[in-house]
Amino acid sequence: MSEASNKPHALCIPYPSQGHINPMLKLAKLLHHKGFHISFVHTDFNRNRLIRARGPDALDGFPDFRFYSIPDGLAVSDPDATQDTPTLCKYAPINCFAPLCDLISTLNDSFALGVPPVTCIVSDGVMSFTLKAAQQFGIPEVLLWTTSACGLLAYMHYSQLVERGYAPLQDMTCITNGYLDTKIDWVPGLLDMTLKDFPTFFRTTDPNDIMLNFILTETAALPKARALILNTFDTLEQDALNAISSTQPHIYTLGPLHLMSNQIQDSRLTSISSSLWTDDASCIDWLDKKESSSVVYVNFGSITVMTAPQVIEFAWGLANSMKQFLWIVRPDTLAGDRAMVPQEFLAETRERGRLTSWCSQEQVLKHPAIGGFLTHNGWNSTIESIASGVPMICWPFFAEQQTNCKYSCVEWETGMEMNNNVRRDQVEEMVRELMDGEKGKKLKMNAFEWRKKAEAATNPAGSSSVNLDRLVHEVLLAK
Repeated sequence: MSEASNKPHALCIPYPSQGHINPMLKLAKLLHHKGFHISFVHTDFNRNRLIRARGPDALDGFPDFRFYSIPDGLAVSDPDATQDTPTLCKYAPINCFAPLCDLISTLNDSFALGVPPVTCIVSDGVMSFTLKAAQQFGIPEVLLWTTSACGLLAYMHYSQLVERGYAPLQDMTCITNGYLDTKIDWVPGLLDMTLKDFPTFFRTTDPNDIMLNFILTETAALPKARALILNTFDTLEQDALNAISSTQPHIYTLGPLHLMSNQIQDSRLTSISSSLWTDDASCIDWLDKKESSSVVYVNFGSITVMTAPQVIEFAWGLANSMKQFLWIVRPDTLAGDRAMVPQEFLAETRERGRLTSWCSQEQVLKHPAIGGFLTHNGWNSTIESIASGVPMICWPFFAEQQTNCKYSCVEWETGMEMNNNVRRDQVEEMVRELMDGEKGKKLKMNAFEWRKKAEAATNPAGSSSVNLDRLVHEVLLAK
């Protein structure tokens, strides 16, 4: 009992979608390893998904790493698909605040059950309503933004886009008439940007648009947190980090978080997974039989929704490239259409292609058989690709994936961008170039250099490891 009473207690609350839960769980494991009691808070909806995907004991945890859930108050949608982003963004701050405060009160009263009082909140950057709870209970709060630093910096200038008249758009023809090629050269820390490279939520004609206003609210909350945590490393995004520090000077880069958390030698922690889909472990066995750098990995993340024609163009582009591929197609990938990939495609690529609904991406990307990654450029995928030294074909879908794509292709030179209007001949050509071409070789060399820098940042004396210790002692344990 006395040991429990002495432990600091971090309550960790991610935004309730896969790409936010993953980095928060890794951070929670790192804090547990540093001696914290952890309370990890899901929504009821995602708690149920996790149990369906991973079995009834998926959230058992252990005495000092416990899982809880609170209601999000939303009508139940498809129980196995990511909830609608604008709806979550609008209602989570309203519906989750009171249940969160009730949970903190309950935890603070659970001393007899071996639970020390909550001493800090680690919240997702886009769950800033939690700052009110931290204030109410008189405890420090830090925000984990799960974006890149350049993506966050772009979001932070949404208010300027509005003030300068770039957003909202005059009309939707702006998306196709060249308006998005307008140069934006007034954001310190962002290099050679156009409007197209900014996160997509400003692309609306409605001044009351939920996502536009949500981003304005969430970025305005940045200075109110005790500190900002980012899943990046200093040498990758130094200019953007310097620019963000004028708004929030207390920045702790702890990335790549998966390289950091993989160093923890605790089988209890490694057994805890946050995947909302069931992983197909057999795709690793399939990769084991392939030659080095011979397989293209295709995964558009946990939210991207495609049209049937887009799926067909990708399918035939992959088939015509004659390359081996591992393609992740989620059950909810297709917009309003149950038709999946064409049967003729499956027949033609049976010997060299494999489709599955979900996998452990970290394991796949570090597998020696993987030679390239066709990706939507979500930040988890991008930094995992960088950390594995795998070059990318970039097909950004929404949010700050556009910004990540720009940086991957121009600043870091680890990727090449595919036209949004996907065509099979372009898919074929780019896959061949990535795997066999001169451009592909150059991207692979650059990716390998970034991988070495990512490993250096996360070794025991590296910047991210040092920053984790600093975060703990300067902020989370500070009296």
